[in-house]
Amino acid sequence: MSDSEEKKTKQEQFLEFIQKTAEQASKLTPEELKCNYKGTLYPSVLCSEATFQSMGTLEARDDDVLIATYPKCGTNWTIQILHELLFGIHNKEPTLSQAMLEFGNPEKFQHVNQQPSPRVFCSHLSYENIPRNFFEKKSKILLILRNPKDTAVSYFHFSNNNPVLPSYASWDLFFEDYITGKVLYGSYFDYLLEWEKHIDDGNILVLAFEEMKKDFPANLKKICDFYGLSLTDEQIKMVHEKTTFTFMKDNATIAKEKAGSVFRKGEVGDWKSLFTEEQSKEVDAKFEEYLAGTKLGEMINYAKYCTY
Repeated sequence: MSDSEEKKTKQEQFLEFIQKTAEQASKLTPEELKCNYKGTLYPSVLCSEATFQSMGTLEARDDDVLIATYPKCGTNWTIQILHELLFGIHNKEPTLSQAMLEFGNPEKFQHVNQQPSPRVFCSHLSYENIPRNFFEKKSKILLILRNPKDTAVSYFHFSNNNPVLPSYASWDLFFEDYITGKVLYGSYFDYLLEWEKHIDDGNILVLAFEEMKKDFPANLKKICDFYGLSLTDEQIKMVHEKTTFTFMKDNATIAKEKAGSVFRKGEVGDWKSLFTEEQSKEVDAKFEEYLAGTKLGEMINYAKYCTY
């Protein structure tokens, strides 16, 4: 089998997994699409207690790449960036078709442990639920932030467009769950507050979604420096072209047909399309309570991106 045929087979297997998962989800109610593990809700057709329990068998390495994000904070964009850097520019072969730590069956970690480096993982799990050996091995973690209001609006649309997630009859119903931390993966504010305690550990690079959109080359250089990668100006341009929102959305057609698009707008400031003034003030109060005066809170640049 040629390399191209092998790559195609991996892609086809991944798409089959997506289709099978979507078909399974279509038979479930919104409540059945949720599962509870240690007090936090997760998508039931993607996550299981058995997988969470076997996650500790993953053998982390110091050259692993782990992308950490709360849902809808630039996960797929960042994955694409790292794939272009590691597997495109540096001609290394991607080996993981399902890099989301918490997704899939519990046996997958036996396979993952045999995969060659570099391995790119991602997760929406909170700091406390990330497998401890990532921190023991000092694996480099890329934490992506996004302002809480745009995150909420993106999360709402994503939930209603993705068959494996519980849908909401209205924005108001979703917002009630979001502000109280009853959405899948729990509270946005708790998530950031946990990471805040560890961002100076030395193996974590924090970038803001909004700043990445504003000055992609500068932030790409930060990523390259963090992972010890050297790129020419021409290579930076190439990565930029292949990781624009439009390029990625246009090339996600097949996956969209199987399980709904992961891309919608990718804009900064879209929260104003749905938020009422009262809801905006509720998030303002939450930010003030949890993140005002913190390093992560400062990086979000709340006053710039979350006020009218």
